[in-house]
Amino acid sequence: MNEQPKGEGQPRRRVRADAQRSIDTLLAAAAEVFASSGVDAPVREITARAGVGAGTLYRHFPQRADLIAAVFRREVDACADAAASLAAEHEPVDALAGWLRRFTGFISTKRGLSAALHSGDPAYDSLPAYFDERFVPVLGGLLDTAARTGRIRADIDPKDLLRAVANVTLPAQDDDGHTERVLALLVDGLRYGASRAS
Repeated sequence: MNEQPKGEGQPRRRVRADAQRSIDTLLAAAAEVFASSGVDAPVREITARAGVGAGTLYRHFPQRADLIAAVFRREVDACADAAASLAAEHEPVDALAGWLRRFTGFISTKRGLSAALHSGDPAYDSLPAYFDERFVPVLGGLLDTAARTGRIRADIDPKDLLRAVANVTLPAQDDDGHTERVLALLVDGLRYGASRAS
């Protein structure tokens, strides 16, 4: 059953199908606007892209922080969920590298999100844990599967790798191929010391 995202500790309520479509449209529009203009973009830019009025936005997301947190969770989910299709379509090391590229795309388009997360607003308090809950198991599974092939090391901590990739990812507007080149070096580094399966 569809539910509207609520703040930490607040009850979740069921949402009608038409209201859920409005929420989904707003979140997709906000994600695009945040990627191009940052999280401080004017509300009218988001509502214009979504094709709804400001009242609709505020009915579902009374505070800007509510909208930012909901967009963040939606984007985290989409990135985490991409691992399953990559694992089904590619051999393990390629699936791992593909997901890490997907993760860099997630990081590079989050203009202003880091500042928002560190703003002290309680609406964001649960987001770092959500990030870990979704990404650490996904990356851990991809690493384990790839390590069983003998083509990468088996001693990689997924949290360390997530942090490393996030640290070398440049914002999309500043990246001239740097992130892809450094990511390729990181993936090559995962092979160092691996004992190839026969």
